[in-house]
Amino acid sequence: MITGKLYVVATPIGNLEDITLRALRILKEVDVVASEDTRTTAKLLNHYNIKKPLVAYFQHSHKGRLDAIIGQLLNGKNVALVSEAGTPAISDPGAVLVGEALRNNIEVVALPGASSVTTALSVCGFGADRFVFEGFLPRKGGKRRKTLKALIDDERTLVFFESPHRILDTLEDMVNVLGDRRAVIARELTKIYEEIKVGHLAELLKYYTEKGVRGEFTVVVEGAKR
Repeated sequence: MITGKLYVVATPIGNLEDITLRALRILKEVDVVASEDTRTTAKLLNHYNIKKPLVAYFQHSHKGRLDAIIGQLLNGKNVALVSEAGTPAISDPGAVLVGEALRNNIEVVALPGASSVTTALSVCGFGADRFVFEGFLPRKGGKRRKTLKALIDDERTLVFFESPHRILDTLEDMVNVLGDRRAVIARELTKIYEEIKVGHLAELLKYYTEKGVRGEFTVVVEGAKR
């Protein structure tokens, strides 16, 4: 029996127009869509009048759900994997599904598209020829500062994700551990209330302390100086 293909499909990070023609075609052609957040994906599919079965696949999905999706692929079904927003499998539970598909000799096809990492880097203004993506820093302060200390001498541009609940603590730790470096904070990228703030870490901390914080954040920090 010919196995199906797993399509790793990048979807918009906010603005629904930020999707490729190829992604729309694949979403129309596959047999099922495996989604980190079925509500968000349903909104996207409805916007483009795409009717496909949705199956939830997220961080806390039990192994039975993983096995079921792999079973569909082995039985010849084509599956599109999408995250809540952006490119699947990057700081995202979809990586487990991709790994399991590869172990079962299932063809995995990547469809490039929106990414908050590259979007934020493109407007940082201090170089992105070399960068390191750290995803979300540890929740606990001690572990977070330990992670930052390991990056003190890294000359590459540093990229992080952060939630509104921890952004102030994270910025304070960055100032204390990394020093007052140049940085860009991209909030709610491509959405109605998008905000991109450029400055040094200390002034950015002051700004968001006074303004308050809402939304999701991508933080880009200049690497260490030689």
